[in-house]
Amino acid sequence: MKKALIIGITGQDGSYLAELLLSKGYEVHGTIRRASTFNTGRIDHLYTDPHINNARMFLHYSDLTDGTNLTKIIQKIKPEEVYNLGAQSHVRVSFDIPEYTAMVDALGTLKVLDAVKETNPDIRVYQASSSEMFGKVQTMPQKENTPFYPRSPYGVAKVFGYWITKNYREAYNMRAWNGILFNHESPRRGETFVTRKITRSLAKIKLGIDEKLYLGNLDAKRDWGYAPDYVTAMWMMMQQEKADDYVIATNETHTVREFIIEAAKHLGINIQWTGEGLEEKGIDSTSGKEIINIDARYYRPTEVDLLIGDYSKAKKDFGWEPRVKFKELIKIMTEADYKHFASKKTKDDAFEAIEAIEDQHEKFEKRLQKKFITT
Repeated sequence: MKKALIIGITGQDGSYLAELLLSKGYEVHGTIRRASTFNTGRIDHLYTDPHINNARMFLHYSDLTDGTNLTKIIQKIKPEEVYNLGAQSHVRVSFDIPEYTAMVDALGTLKVLDAVKETNPDIRVYQASSSEMFGKVQTMPQKENTPFYPRSPYGVAKVFGYWITKNYREAYNMRAWNGILFNHESPRRGETFVTRKITRSLAKIKLGIDEKLYLGNLDAKRDWGYAPDYVTAMWMMMQQEKADDYVIATNETHTVREFIIEAAKHLGINIQWTGEGLEEKGIDSTSGKEIINIDARYYRPTEVDLLIGDYSKAKKDFGWEPRVKFKELIKIMTEADYKHFASKKTKDDAFEAIEAIEDQHEKFEKRLQKKFITT
């Protein structure tokens, strides 16, 4: 049985990768950060108590800032494959916490590589690189040899992670891959990322739970794919004999505005746009209500205007190509969020009805009691 270590198993990609590897017969180990609340929601359906026979998924407390602990875990597990998916991955937040972002995303990658080098250089390593490394794009579409021009502390940190992976591969003959993944989304995407923020908020607006959605730059263009497709690409590239770097994308680009319009369509909402810049508003044409406003706080100090990836090398070398494209991706996410909040609203309405009945019963009892005492 093959063993794999997923650093960052509780994230969107980590959870889908764990599912994939378990389906392929792996024993899966994952690192999680210690917290006072449980943060394992995305993988709870995969977890089996390790005391039970035949358990194949195990969790270990760790952090990318602690290289000694990473080394101990790798020495103990002896995995054939290590997937470094851990990161401070929110681009806008990286401007607020640049030092921490660099410690985790840049130096954390170095700690992983060093732990593997010191333990067993034959272990295969996947480094989660990012399209944000291209930043102010120099060529279109972006390929493996497109120059980097990062525009955020996150992008800069990922460039370090990319080059240190490449350096260790060449200096120590390590089997280390860079997967340059463009934006990839799913119903498990973090709730503060723009795509999930859109699908969640529009679903709540449709159900009358919420009234407005606040966003930043509506004209930024991204290459959006489906996360389960992308973790399949991670695994496929790691099965190649020769370690290399690969762009994983859809070769399509769409604006944030297009994402909003498409998500709204699935919910039967027609949006009309008025105003410009910070004064732009999205109006529900049926109700006439403002449902989208712009908030300057969500703009980045330096923006990445356009990303579009060329995945032809991955297709040529190991036959990967995206199954789910833009419109289907949005349909999957919007339907999942609508179903979730519709179910929640039904439960909340039921509880409110029960509380109302109980309140009426209590009032009736008080009236009876009052009448009894009076008579």
